[in-house]
Amino acid sequence: MTTTPIVQFGTSRFLQAHADLFVSEALEKGEALGKITIVQTTGSVERAGRLTALLAPDGFPVIIRGLAEGAEIDRTQQIRSVARALSTAADWDEIKRIVAREAEVLISNTGDTGYVIGPDDLAADIPASFPGKLLVLLHERYRVGGGALTVLPCELVARNGDTLKKVILDLQSERFAGADFAGWLATTVIWGNTLVDRIVSEPLQPAGAVAELYALWAIEAQPGLKLPCTHPSILLVDDLLPYEKLKLHILNLGHTVLADLWLKNGRSQDETVKAILQDPDIFATLMEIYETEVIPGFAAKSFGEEAEGYVALTLDRFRNPFLNHRISDIANHHAEKITRRLADFKVWSPNVAMPRLTAIIESR
Repeated sequence: MTTTPIVQFGTSRFLQAHADLFVSEALEKGEALGKITIVQTTGSVERAGRLTALLAPDGFPVIIRGLAEGAEIDRTQQIRSVARALSTAADWDEIKRIVAREAEVLISNTGDTGYVIGPDDLAADIPASFPGKLLVLLHERYRVGGGALTVLPCELVARNGDTLKKVILDLQSERFAGADFAGWLATTVIWGNTLVDRIVSEPLQPAGAVAELYALWAIEAQPGLKLPCTHPSILLVDDLLPYEKLKLHILNLGHTVLADLWLKNGRSQDETVKAILQDPDIFATLMEIYETEVIPGFAAKSFGEEAEGYVALTLDRFRNPFLNHRISDIANHHAEKITRRLADFKVWSPNVAMPRLTAIIESR
């Protein structure tokens, strides 16, 4: 019987072009723990159809497009790392068994509000929230005497492993009171802090995605942490802060600035990042923010040189001629993104004047 040491919560196009692709490539070299069980955590009809496609005998496609040293890259890879694709609504008992008895690494990417807990969430046999479901699954592993497990959240939340650990420990006392289980969650489960960076601009139907060439999965080292695979795009680092701040407050901030301009100016619903940057006024506004507010903010924290280099890289990525990265997708959960990407940057570097960013923050 197939066993899957990697369990992935979420069927997003991002994970298909990131973790699933990395594991697929590593499997070809014998450098992965094994294959993946993908778990759909929502009741989306669209995503239910995706589950079958993820298990296609020849895999599902990910198209990689970009520029490498001036040369155009446009290739399609078949991703063959998925062994099972299950739904919490239909396959809960099997998912509990796999997490309890097979899993070595859990991966998640559950959206911008993925850690939000609804009222009476834990009263249900299958909680509605991702943290509620994860708590029940981890308790089953604890109940059967399961050993060490690494959790690698990929949500765009600062210190995401620490954040998810706190959420789970707070919930634990509500449904599974007891010092032994709490101690097991705090010590036997390894909660990894991670940062992911890849623009995945389009879904393919019924499964697959279009992504840029650049990819990064930075994971903060700690004792006992286990990686799902070895891959050039996976970096085990001592400190995530430089990677986190550059990505969140330059690339992600730039996306949110463009989305704000797009929303306020009533621009075309189908407009892309590369298209909106062809508007000289939009481009000038973004560059003014980068040059007079963002880079000085980083310079005040002794990251000025790194910020200048990352701004140049970001602009090249935004202008990738192959990617149709729609602003309408970026504009989802806009208010929450303004808080994390803009307001938090002001708090991090409070002594730098940021009038344009302040105006966006105050207009939420």
